[in-house]
Amino acid sequence: MSVNGKILKILLSLVLSVFAINALGQESSTNKRTAAQSALAKKTGIAPHESLDSLALAPGQLTALPVITGEKSDFDKFTRELIQVQWRDNDPIDLYVIRPKGIARPRAVLYLYGYPTENNRFRDEGYCERITFGGVAAIGFVSALTGHRYHDRPMKEWFVSELPEALTLSVHDVQMVLDYLKQRGDLDLSDIGIFGQGSGATIAILAASVDSRIRKLDLLDAWGDWPVWMAKSSLVPDAERKAYLKPNFLASVAPLDPTRYLPKLTQQAIRLQYRSDDTVTPPGAAAKIAAAAPSGAQIVHYASAKEMYQATSGGRLFDWIKGQSKGTAKVAPDPSSVRPSTADASSQQSQW
Repeated sequence: MSVNGKILKILLSLVLSVFAINALGQESSTNKRTAAQSALAKKTGIAPHESLDSLALAPGQLTALPVITGEKSDFDKFTRELIQVQWRDNDPIDLYVIRPKGIARPRAVLYLYGYPTENNRFRDEGYCERITFGGVAAIGFVSALTGHRYHDRPMKEWFVSELPEALTLSVHDVQMVLDYLKQRGDLDLSDIGIFGQGSGATIAILAASVDSRIRKLDLLDAWGDWPVWMAKSSLVPDAERKAYLKPNFLASVAPLDPTRYLPKLTQQAIRLQYRSDDTVTPPGAAAKIAAAAPSGAQIVHYASAKEMYQATSGGRLFDWIKGQSKGTAKVAPDPSSVRPSTADASSQQSQW
């Protein structure tokens, strides 16, 4: 063999070796990711094929189990169904479908309240009357790691410590719930809206960024601007705050900051509401989120919870999100004509 032939053979051998090393490295990396995902699935119940790296669900990523029909209640002005839906191991979700009477296929609004809110309000007759007034259906459930969905985890792992998981899974849940509602066929989903409060408002923003079915967002005290929120939110225990201000943690939640997505939501009707005395969402974070809203968004500031109550009690808080739908009433009922909340009649918050 000539010298040139030997050199060519050596070069070819080196190239093949490089390719082999790269292939082994890619395989090792894939195996590590697969192992990590499997470990996470075993630990949390997350579906093995569900990715926490994407807010959008790929086709077939989650498969819904047959729904379990629970209690169905019939009242003078609305009906209420409790349905259990599930698409992950050990994570059944109590879903409330509250329909106004006299409307064959009413438009629908999803109600997502912030951590640590549970489902009590969806069992309150006065609340159900308010959210269905005007002929609009209401859909309610709680986010991941909240209420009945928090179990089999050490207490040190909670909504904020596992914020990327809690937000991403909840965004996936919104998409799966909309799929279920479509299958029902008894609701008009052509102009779906979400009323979100606290972390529920953040989830609503993230969900709207990947699901074009969501056309309206009414957002109260949305969480976000994570460096400021983690540093000053009253929800964060002082003993844990330092851990959430570390670069690694802030980097993990940065892709889920609503300030990244709000400017792109130009096709949705949006209202942002904030209470200046809310200690969970610090004023600095609220201002940053409001500044990120697209032109045309409505921004409402209340000096206090009392001022908000005076402006929105009796169901008026829900006028905007319901009034965006065609053919629905745009005037709230007289507060005296609506059944008062039974869960906590002395609480202003019980009104919403």
